Amino acid sequence: MTVLQFPSDRRTGDVKRCAEALQRLHGEAANHFWRSEMVSFAAAHRRLGVVEEEISRQAGLFMHAVQMDLQVAFANEENNASA
Repeated sequence: MTVLQFPSDRRTGDVKRCAEALQRLHGEAANHFWRSEMVSFAAAHRRLGVVEEEISRQAGLFMHAVQMDLQVAFANEENNASA
């Protein structure tokens, strides 16, 4: 098992940056952005010597964190619209 100094899902700046980009992008542009992010994500972890199984786990945690940030943003928009 690889020990990471800072788990990917806790990199709040990167999570927020990706969520904000995905709020602005739609369709193929959003897909391209996310695929590019994940390629960079995996490459950075490989350079650190992280094994593939852990890269996959960290990618899942990161994706979940981005989705949660998107859900919070959507809920806030809904609340603001109904206020």
